[in-house]
Amino acid sequence: MDESEINEQYLSKGRFIGPALDLEALDWIRERVVEISADVLKQPNPNDIQGFLETIHQLVSGAELNEKRLEIIFRLCDLPEFNKKFFLIAKQYLEYIVGNELAIQKRINLSIQMPDDVDSLLSVHADTWSGDSAFEAVVWVPLVNCEKSMSMYLLPPDEYPAFSKSFSEIAKGGSENIFSSIESKVEWIKIDYGQVMIFDQTLPHGNRVNNEASTRWSINCRFKAVFSPYKDKKLGEFFEPISLRPASIRGLQYEFPIL
Repeated sequence: MDESEINEQYLSKGRFIGPALDLEALDWIRERVVEISADVLKQPNPNDIQGFLETIHQLVSGAELNEKRLEIIFRLCDLPEFNKKFFLIAKQYLEYIVGNELAIQKRINLSIQMPDDVDSLLSVHADTWSGDSAFEAVVWVPLVNCEKSMSMYLLPPDEYPAFSKSFSEIAKGGSENIFSSIESKVEWIKIDYGQVMIFDQTLPHGNRVNNEASTRWSINCRFKAVFSPYKDKKLGEFFEPISLRPASIRGLQYEFPIL
């Protein structure tokens, strides 16, 4: 796909899905996730990576899950290569969609959604409702094949204007009422391991109870153009540069001569 096709898909659907651009980096990430997860759960390192991830609900209870998930995240973020590897999975796509001087969220998010788990739900939201800039995009990478209730949903851009106009009234009924108002309009994302999605986090999205037989694992991380507007989450606090051009590096270092 060329740049125009990628950008058209993002603008018309609110997301772009394509093959991961560095499969070696993606495999490295999944292997580290499995190694760390096995260690956290005091399990031997598995030979069947896919099977281990999809059946993790047999090894950990819903009550324990969030504590274990956070430990896995902290250990992944301590790997010095992690952010760079993650960036390589979608680098060219991001340069088309977002820009070629980018900032990356300092700490990635890891989602583990076990079958029938009602405690790990992400209710309908847009990231801009909680302090994110409208100039960000989210890279969403599945570590297993995801579809139906095992995946996430996204409201398409052409449905957003009507939603926005009625939001103040709909929101009075809470998140379940918001979801009910868009349930028939959202797209449930079908995406396999080896693919990557970049989506517009200004659009309402979330997940529901996983009614499938397998556990969903996915990693997501926000990117934005370094010099685009920030909101509550700032450069140096929430974001850090990952691809600056030489002129920008020199410009940021520049000090006017002392008079």
